[in-house]
Order: sequence, then C-alpha cells, then structure tokens
Amino acid sequence: MYLLLILLTLIGWGIQQRLRSKFRQYAAIGLRTGLSGREVATKMLRDHGIYDVQIISTEGQLTDHYNPTDKTVNLSADVYDGRSATAAAVAAHECGHAVQHAQAYGFLRLRSALVPALSSVSRFMPLLLLAGVFMLRTTPVPLTIGVALFALATVFSFITLPVEFDASRRALAWMDSSGVVTPAEHAVAKDALRWAALTYVVAAVSSLATLLYYASLLSGGRRN
Repeated sequence: MYLLLILLTLIGWGIQQRLRSKFRQYAAIGLRTGLSGREVATKMLRDHGIYDVQIISTEGQLTDHYNPTDKTVNLSADVYDGRSATAAAVAAHECGHAVQHAQAYGFLRLRSALVPALSSVSRFMPLLLLAGVFMLRTTPVPLTIGVALFALATVFSFITLPVEFDASRRALAWMDSSGVVTPAEHAVAKDALRWAALTYVVAAVSSLATLLYYASLLSGGRRN
C-alpha cells in the first residue's frame, strides 16, 4: 500500500507537469475569434441568463475556480487576458460551475454542503492521524476519528469528479454551439480540459489509497 501511495504521488506530479506543458503549448495558439478569457466567460454567462456572477482576475497559475459563496468566477491572469483556445476552455469550464449553481446541479450542491465541515477538520486532521498512529497500541480512538474524517475528505474528492466532468461537458458544448471555437480549437480545448480532469482523478484515487492505508493500520492495531 505504501508503494502504491508513492506511485500515485509520482503519477500525480507527472500529470501536473504535463498539464502545465500542455497549457504553455496551447497558449501560443490564438483563438480565431480573438476573444479573451474574460470575454468568453462574460458571453457564456449571458447566454445562460446569468447576470449576478462577477468575473475576477486572480493571481497565480492554474488557480482558476468558481466560488459559489460570493458568486465569482476567478480566472488566473493568463486565462483572464489570454486569447487562446486553452484560455477559452478554462474560462468556459469555470462558468460551467456557475451554470451548475444556477441550475441547482445536485453534485455541486452536495459538494458545497460538505465544504464547511471539511474546512473545519482539515486543519487538525493530519495531526490527529499522526497522533493516532503513535497512540494505536494504547488506544484506537484518535486514529478511528482520523480515519472517519479522512473518509469524509475522500467522499468529497469523488463527489468532485462528476462536478468537474459536467462543467467541462457544458463548456465544450457551449463553445461549439456559440461558435467561439473552430473544430481544431475544440480539439485543443478538449485535450486541455482532459488533462485538467486527470488531476482530479488521481487526487481522488490517491485519497482512497491513503484512506485504505490508515484503515489497514487501524485494523491491524485492533487485532494486536
């Protein structure tokens, strides 16, 4: 199990590097319409009748996200000002989350409901797991609680998958129907979003493997 965790960590790192490489490569391919990421986001929101979501430029790379709490589409500078198929894809993907929110998409609602609980426990969960491992011969209680909380985080990571896949599906469908991208640009956008989705898949599988690792320690400790 420990070797599997190392392997998954390496795979995750490799996918992250590949994703960054793809984004750099595709950033050089200009969008035929010449629209910026901000303009693409604005158009997609308007086409879906959404007028209460603000589009914001945020610092960093690959920091793009939709915040349902304050209804903001946060785009990294490269995406906000970018005029490539990749920038359009990322902007449309994040707006896909805004559309999910407006349409009360079930998995997004479930994920949003879990955020407060996870935010509260995420700060001390690693310490609880570590303490639980060291205290296992004395008492299984700390590790049991840690495993239960980590199970909640693992459930969250798997609920995230349909949310992300659906946002990409909405983004690609809209970009085609609205004429924002050509068929060639669609292929670029789809490939970029596919690599981005893989990061979530690896994260979910890694979370499950880590959960099973701690659960096996707990099970072994109880038998001893």
